Amino acid sequence: MGQDLKLKASDGFELGAYRADPAGAPKGAIVVIQEIFGVNHHIRSVCDRLAQEGYVAIAPSIFDRIEPNFQSGYSPDEVANARKFVANPDYPAMLRDAQAAIDAVKSVGPVGIIGFCLGGSIAYSAATKLTGLSAAVGYYGGAIVRFADDKPAVPTQLHFGEKDAGIPLSDVETIKSKRPEVEVFIYPGAQHGFHCDERASYDKTSADIAWPRSLEFFGKHLR
Repeated sequence: MGQDLKLKASDGFELGAYRADPAGAPKGAIVVIQEIFGVNHHIRSVCDRLAQEGYVAIAPSIFDRIEPNFQSGYSPDEVANARKFVANPDYPAMLRDAQAAIDAVKSVGPVGIIGFCLGGSIAYSAATKLTGLSAAVGYYGGAIVRFADDKPAVPTQLHFGEKDAGIPLSDVETIKSKRPEVEVFIYPGAQHGFHCDERASYDKTSADIAWPRSLEFFGKHLR
């Protein structure tokens, strides 16, 4: 369903991306921001699912500045290797790459952004800093609490697992208190990565609630 292509960021850097298009006229577009595992099979499948819902979906390879075409699975060794990308994340560069993806699809209609793990933090930051967005959704973004003083310029929805070992519920409560206008959902018993059906932490019960909730949110705001 999808294709690989190149994007150019505002500083001239060229990065890869995966784009999936719907069969009919698009309802809008959604930028998909990866976890620390790159634009891998899971992120591509998220794009394909969004295309089936009628959206143009595009996932920029935000690690291309460090290691072009990086993709990873979820074994303990692969997880340990992928963590190198977030030892000292260059958020401004990743936001430039996210903006390039927004700009590449904004001609089709209103644009949303969705991200997972690191991508959840990027999606939140994009809602506060980037142009051309109409809605943002973030899943278990660990750095969101650090950005919570920044007010999103578009409707924003966040999803967290109750049992996420890396994101204490106190962080989620801080986000809720600082940003009462943001929709925040906590999923009982769910761990980090609960939405990814290729990870051991996948929680089908939570994912089956969170995903339709996200689609409904986009359906409401991408008009």
